[in-house]
Amino acid sequence: MDSSKLLGEFLRARREVTTPAQAGFLHAGSRRTPGLRREEVAMLAGVSTSYYIRLEQGRERHPSTQVLAALARVLRLDADATEYLYTLAHPWSRPQDPVMAMEQVSPSLLQLVNRWHHIPALVLGRRLDVLATNPLAEAVYEGMSHLDNCLRMIYLSPGADGLYPDWEKAARAKTAQLRAAQAADPDDPYLHGLVEELTTHSEMFRRFWVRHEVQVRNNEVKELRHPTVGELTFTWEVLTVSGTSQQLVVLASEPDSPTERAVKLLADSIADRTPVPVT
Repeated sequence: MDSSKLLGEFLRARREVTTPAQAGFLHAGSRRTPGLRREEVAMLAGVSTSYYIRLEQGRERHPSTQVLAALARVLRLDADATEYLYTLAHPWSRPQDPVMAMEQVSPSLLQLVNRWHHIPALVLGRRLDVLATNPLAEAVYEGMSHLDNCLRMIYLSPGADGLYPDWEKAARAKTAQLRAAQAADPDDPYLHGLVEELTTHSEMFRRFWVRHEVQVRNNEVKELRHPTVGELTFTWEVLTVSGTSQQLVVLASEPDSPTERAVKLLADSIADRTPVPVT
């Protein structure tokens, strides 16, 4: 059987058994089947819905290492399933250590993040992958694409320069953090692939990458320009997750500030979209 057809069948089967709660959707609403929708997988993996549909239909034959890693994370594949995914997609070149291409958030941490209805929060991996977000964090980054990775979002999302009042400062900081991540694991093929992808598609990344600036992730003030609620100023609180290289990021706002009021508006809009359960 054609490996691309097997790949599509595998993705569809895993999508149908991955629940919205496992993927981080706290308010999934009622649905005919318990699994994820195609557009949900595409959004979480940072690819277009049409591209993901082509993968399931066997019409896309060469997904990148970054796309495969994102799909493995979204579909919560274990080491064996991840290796199988890579084998189907790239039968001629299997990764030496497929486990290194994925990170998973513990169920307890995922549950904690999703319980915060009035605080935007997300979990980042060692390669600046966005491993989990709560609905409010998704609302803060409304309109962005490539949400699977901080670098891909800031360089490849068409609207990123509108989200950041000082886009260049934000992009240079993320690039410097990628340098630090690469230094910690210089042989990581995923990081090499990410750098290659960004180098190919972004002139600005090429310009900043050759500066060799280095910065670790830490607490900082982050300014954003939201398309609906306007200017936002957050304190980016970074907490290391015990026993992992993951970091829990909380977007904190000053009490009774314009940002706190704007976040409340976003939270209310999410609540208004949440269907009332039938009793």
